[in-house]
Amino acid sequence: MKHFLNFIGGEFVATSKTFDNRAPADNRLLGRVHEAGAAEVDAAVRAARAALQGEWGRMSVGRRIELLHAVADEINRRFDDFLQAEMADTGKPHSLASHIDIPRGAANFKVFADIVKNVPTETFETATPDGGQALNYAIRSPLGVIGVVCPWNLPLLLMTWKVGPALACGNTVVVKPSEETPATATLLGEVMNAVGIPPGVYNVVHGFGPQSAGEFLTTHPGVDGITFTGETRTGEAIMAAAAKGVRPVSFELGGKNAGLVFADADFDKAVAGIARSAFENCGQVCLGTERVYVQRPIFERFVSALKARAEALKPGPSEEAGVNLGPLISREHQQKVLSYYQKARDEGATVVTGGGVPQMTGALAEGHWVQPTIWTGLPESAAVIREEIFGPCCHIAPFDTEEEAIALANATDYGLATTVWTENLGRAHRVARQVEVGICWINSWFLRDLRTAFGGAKASGIGREGGVHSLEFYTELRNVCIKL
Repeated sequence: MKHFLNFIGGEFVATSKTFDNRAPADNRLLGRVHEAGAAEVDAAVRAARAALQGEWGRMSVGRRIELLHAVADEINRRFDDFLQAEMADTGKPHSLASHIDIPRGAANFKVFADIVKNVPTETFETATPDGGQALNYAIRSPLGVIGVVCPWNLPLLLMTWKVGPALACGNTVVVKPSEETPATATLLGEVMNAVGIPPGVYNVVHGFGPQSAGEFLTTHPGVDGITFTGETRTGEAIMAAAAKGVRPVSFELGGKNAGLVFADADFDKAVAGIARSAFENCGQVCLGTERVYVQRPIFERFVSALKARAEALKPGPSEEAGVNLGPLISREHQQKVLSYYQKARDEGATVVTGGGVPQMTGALAEGHWVQPTIWTGLPESAAVIREEIFGPCCHIAPFDTEEEAIALANATDYGLATTVWTENLGRAHRVARQVEVGICWINSWFLRDLRTAFGGAKASGIGREGGVHSLEFYTELRNVCIKL
């Protein structure tokens, strides 16, 4: 029996209270996760504080950067270990996890280490009222102990997206992985010890949200800032907890993202792009496209082509050749997605394809599978158009004008991302300027330069991370004024 232990002060820590970790592909038992209580969370926060005041806090930037590069190298050296752990926890295909999750998870350490090594601060010479001069210059100091609350859809990648810049800036972290995906965060503790990261710099506490590790971490007065990726309601609860002590937060929350396909788009590329953005990772991507709007002259053709793409997807075990559709993360989430499939039917949707559970054989019949699903014919007030589903599904509706497309894209409480398909460069710039989102892709999707700002508008988040923008959250900027 495998045990997923907490990692506190450089040591793996067992607890008496455990819960099952099951594989979403076939529901087999992967191991027991040791749930952290208030005492373990407090010990992790204290270990993180001690590391700030010890070797890590005194370490030069150059040495810190060397260690973070070593972390990335060790993840890559143990690539297969991380890959197998991630595939078991999430059920995602080998082709996806091996090309995105693990490589990007490692790269986050090197990218942010190099940014911190090279980022400048400002200096001003100031005339003083007495005719003299003053010199103002800025220095950055770590924010402190960072609580990192992680999602289950891209466990390693989205965890290191936060841990990478936090450590590069000299902070220490206490990570609360999703209870659904404990493996790679735990495994990273072995990497930290192997390369010589001082004890207490990286800590992991396992558990749930309310009355468990999540609540104990976000309400702990020793946590100086909280970063979270997940759904909006949980973000609201964390924000309320962070208000006590006026602690900063950085949130990337839910989305109900639109895809806009204009009649002048490269048709084949647009179909392929929307198929990917709607169905990749079984639709469990915060940046995924659940609302598709297609200009009327190509609408029927586009629906037919996307239907063919959806029906060509192959569900199955992660390692099987040709598999490109994994399961949903849990039975609970499967039931949530299927409830939206039923709502769509109840509200009168035309089910173009899917809408149920695929026929899986053997042990896979116990997994959390759903069919890729496409609807048409619903009003904009329908639940599957208004509410985030987080499954492999989309509704497609026609539009006539550019102005109408922009209005439809913006008619949501969310504002995370959109993808626009057009060969008209002027239109691309006009639409990108007017959509109310954190990131707008033109003729692409999920194409990320880690130096650029990333985050959501409206109910999709607070703050921006990526590149130098991460420093705004993970450091305190101090001005020093010297009278000459």
